[in-house]
Amino acid sequence: MKLNDALAECPVVAIIRGVRPEEAVDHAQALFDGGVRGVEVPLNSPEPLESIRRIVEAFEGRMAIGAGTVLTPERVDAVQDAGGRIIVSPNTNTAVIRRSVELGLDSAPGFATATEAFAAYEAGARHLKLFPAVTYGVTHLRQLKAVLPPDAIVWAVGGVGPDTMGDWWAAGARAFGLGGELYRPGQSVADTAQKASRIVAAVKALA
Repeated sequence: MKLNDALAECPVVAIIRGVRPEEAVDHAQALFDGGVRGVEVPLNSPEPLESIRRIVEAFEGRMAIGAGTVLTPERVDAVQDAGGRIIVSPNTNTAVIRRSVELGLDSAPGFATATEAFAAYEAGARHLKLFPAVTYGVTHLRQLKAVLPPDAIVWAVGGVGPDTMGDWWAAGARAFGLGGELYRPGQSVADTAQKASRIVAAVKALA
């Protein structure tokens, strides 16, 4: 599934940092059943590429799947080899963005300032991840949206939860990357399912 299609169904990408390969598919299933259509496995998780491979095998065509904390072009290649199609980073690294675009992958680099946002956009990224969102706030995003290109899709990531998603949406965010609000290492699949249902219910309330 393409990232834009996944976000059109549900504007949430689940960040399952710390997941292990043997449990990755079960948690992805819980997220899928709850209505989430995007999932990223951060590369600082245990055996992240194996987790990505297993999730892709189970959900290719039904979810947008990729990696987070992608810091170098070489890691972009590794994620693609594992079947991942989303390249999420905490920073604006134009070499990572350009490599992702060359391979036909969706790049979602982290940014904080207008300078970083435009550097990412000019390198080819159309998904821009405000990170950590809670540090900068909704007013910061509202001001940035006045100058960003209209086809730049801003994600709010870091400190965002169901109680604040409406404020971010009103400020112009059109996607959310959610970690602990959906998954923490060691939690049960039932917990993941319950959290996914809560988040998707909050998404449905967005205007």
